[in-house]
Amino acid sequence: MHILTFDIEEWFHLLDHPETQSEASWSAFPARLAQNMARIHHSLDARNQKATFFCLGWVARKYPQIIRDIADRGHEIATHSDLHQLAYTQTRNQFRQDLERSIHSLEDLISQKVRAYRAPGFSIKEENKWALEELLRVGIEIDCSVFPAKRAHGGFEHFGAAQPCWIEHDGMRLKEFPINLHFLAGKPLIFSGGGYFRLFPLWVLQSLIRQSPYVMTYFHPRDFDANQPMVPGLSKLRQFKSYYGLKNSLTKLEQWLDSHTFIDLSEADQHVDWSKAPIIHL
Repeated sequence: MHILTFDIEEWFHLLDHPETQSEASWSAFPARLAQNMARIHHSLDARNQKATFFCLGWVARKYPQIIRDIADRGHEIATHSDLHQLAYTQTRNQFRQDLERSIHSLEDLISQKVRAYRAPGFSIKEENKWALEELLRVGIEIDCSVFPAKRAHGGFEHFGAAQPCWIEHDGMRLKEFPINLHFLAGKPLIFSGGGYFRLFPLWVLQSLIRQSPYVMTYFHPRDFDANQPMVPGLSKLRQFKSYYGLKNSLTKLEQWLDSHTFIDLSEADQHVDWSKAPIIHL
């Protein structure tokens, strides 16, 4: 099961960086989302490939036609929060309000229920696992926020499953599609999206996906924009993580799509036998 997803945000929506942290700062940067979405749509349309798009509520209000275009092409719309803030920096009330606003902004445009959520930066972890309860309270059925390894912006190091599973917390259950892992010398390796995908050569990616019965991809429009400006104030390491491999990433993605079968999250949900799925107690 190989699942294709995109997180729909602008090129400047970098997390944990003072120059791009607040909505007030975003107006200083030029818009590039429409042209980056055009690249993605061209690649998917040519292959009749469907995907799930985790969209910001902010994008729905700022660029409503982008969201309508995704839906009109038959893709699944999910939420990626409203203002792209790390979930563990928010109070429970702030998280709830952000989540509700994102869902309302998206559903008002597409007239369809938003069923799935992914936290910015996979930022649900042990200290804010109450967020999972809030997802259920607003009608979210599927979460894709769990990063079952150490990570700067989150991570459940001891989650115990890198496959579709149930999350059970305080008597409530939520379907979870976590990021997949590949173990190399006993160490978890992530390869299926973002900077990880841009870092590895195609032959490595092809080998890893062949060995992985479950793959959850996550790409951003900026991952395929070789001409985007440099966000000011980034460290050398952050520049490398954010800009390495942009030149060839779209070709790499297209070759990946041509070599393997991908489905969207909605279809993946139907393929899982949830009566036999693992239950992770948090």
